[in-house]
Amino acid sequence: MSRDSFYRPRHSLAGRFINSLSIVTGLILLSLAYTLTAAPEFSVLMSEAQISKLGQKYGEMAERRLHSWQNLIKEIENLDDDEKLTRVNQFFNQMNFVDDIDHWHKKDYWASPVEFLITNGGDCEDFSIAKYYTLRQVGIPIEKLSIVYVKALRLNQAHMVLTYYATPKSTPLILDNLIPEIKPANRRPDLQHVYSFNGDNLWLSKKGRRSTLVGTSDQLKPWVQLQSRMENQDY
Repeated sequence: MSRDSFYRPRHSLAGRFINSLSIVTGLILLSLAYTLTAAPEFSVLMSEAQISKLGQKYGEMAERRLHSWQNLIKEIENLDDDEKLTRVNQFFNQMNFVDDIDHWHKKDYWASPVEFLITNGGDCEDFSIAKYYTLRQVGIPIEKLSIVYVKALRLNQAHMVLTYYATPKSTPLILDNLIPEIKPANRRPDLQHVYSFNGDNLWLSKKGRRSTLVGTSDQLKPWVQLQSRMENQDY
């Protein structure tokens, strides 16, 4: 193609229209891609009617906790990521730790954020799940978050935490119900990472980071069951 033929369409009315249309189309596609990436798997926003109904069933304090949660979401949605992490971590770490066998009379049960709040307690999975969905709701992209199955070495038991990656190569920050501070993974030698997941993927973990992609998170039965209940609003 000659230099003249390359430049000619840009100086014609048709060429300017095509170029403008391409730019507009590109911006629309880019905006759509960002929306799809940023949108949470399931909205955890609740109506007054939903909160009131649950309050009638589970009591005034349960209703207050749900209102506080919804107010938190509104208050932090426009803050920077660090502040979102801090506020969400502080909010949920106020809840009571209760083993599944005592709380749900089941060996292993992954509660939704609503179930966690109306019952005012749960185990480490429930703390991590509630933080995950709340941060997704306030705009933290899915690729920055992972729920991580670890071994708590000092307790010599299985544990679960939430991690946040500022960039794909950065050392993740750990949100944990065992301690109030948010610390980078390299400052938590008491945790041995095993695997991590989010709404999309499942990874093996090593030295506090995602290491090997091994599939999608729908391989985890408790996660699939949780998402099904949330999708159907079966609290």
